Amino acid sequence: MSGNSVIPKNELERIIRLSEFDLDYLDLEDNFKDLTRLAAKVANTEISLVNLIDTFTQWSVSSHNLDLKQMSRDQSVCQYTIMDEIPLEVKDLSQDDRFKDKVYVTEGPELKYYFGIPLKVGEGINFGALCVLDKYPKEISPEKVELLQIIASEIVNRIKAIKAIQDLKNEVREIQKTNKKVAHDIRGPIGGIIGLAQIIQQQGDENKLEEVLEFIHLIQKSGKSILELADEILTEDYRLPKEMVKKINPHTEFNLVTLKQKIVDMYAPQALLKNIELLVINSNISQEVNFPKNKLMQIVGNLISNALKFTPEQGRVTVNLDLEEEENRINLKIKVRDTGVGLTPEKIEEITNGVSSSVNGTNGEMGYGFGLNLVTHLINSMKGTFDITSSKDNGAVFSVELPL
Repeated sequence: MSGNSVIPKNELERIIRLSEFDLDYLDLEDNFKDLTRLAAKVANTEISLVNLIDTFTQWSVSSHNLDLKQMSRDQSVCQYTIMDEIPLEVKDLSQDDRFKDKVYVTEGPELKYYFGIPLKVGEGINFGALCVLDKYPKEISPEKVELLQIIASEIVNRIKAIKAIQDLKNEVREIQKTNKKVAHDIRGPIGGIIGLAQIIQQQGDENKLEEVLEFIHLIQKSGKSILELADEILTEDYRLPKEMVKKINPHTEFNLVTLKQKIVDMYAPQALLKNIELLVINSNISQEVNFPKNKLMQIVGNLISNALKFTPEQGRVTVNLDLEEEENRINLKIKVRDTGVGLTPEKIEEITNGVSSSVNGTNGEMGYGFGLNLVTHLINSMKGTFDITSSKDNGAVFSVELPL
């Protein structure tokens, strides 16, 4: 699926900032559906979309009157919208050389009109676009353009709110961990004080130190109270209502089962489109162990998209997921194996050094040269390891190990 592509000058910075928001592209519909519907009503168009654009894919995180979840970035109109900070209008897609051969123009829904507003999250940082589309030419007045810009601003505000809530949840989780660590730290010395007090008390009749014994009795009583507090912190989510904890955990954690399902939901359509078999295999152990979501889909998603890009039709991409538990920490092991064109030693060195350049895929998919750079950046920031084994025309294996 070939296409023309444009890339913002600050693309690496843009996708790094997008990864920091750690958004679940398939779980945002409820956040924006009212605004998406309102945009279509304001513009008097049949269709409206909220699109977020990552390294390879345009994700339609909310849609009105069009059943669309994702599209290859190089096929989209919104890739041009994020190039600037002003709206983009295309009055007739069928007469524009950039879009006249696209399937959404030549076949259903046979779109003609497009108006898109960039979703500006920071100075020069556009994550995607709010766009309205129709099968017939339209004229949007300046007043309606202003209203659409207000809607786009509200979408950005909600994206920022999602990030703020996620940060708060992470802080809450850290508080829980700190409470448990403090509890563990005080159990030993307090237990020792109580034990010592008991020994002295047992020998007290011989020493005839009634005043000392009374004092020790008070120490023992106080020590037991602190120990009970430690037990409470260890057995309950201290400082948090249980109802809040129940709401927090499902949205901030994966296990191997939920991570596998998320991968299938997001990337099976891309594999099907290119006639590639996508297999996701879990370890038989530790499937119910929970671990933080933090940046996992950005890492796994870019590796899978890259593997699909360089694997020809009838090929296979296999994703292996495993957990390795060591004392008080968990290591997540991810292995993405493809049957694609493979990599030269020079290319592997570029990737591991975070300076990979753009290469087109097996079907002419546009290369951006940033996906694997982002993966390297994220793995390094999480103090993980990244290894690549490959040879020309013999596929590639990307192995990641992340301490959780």
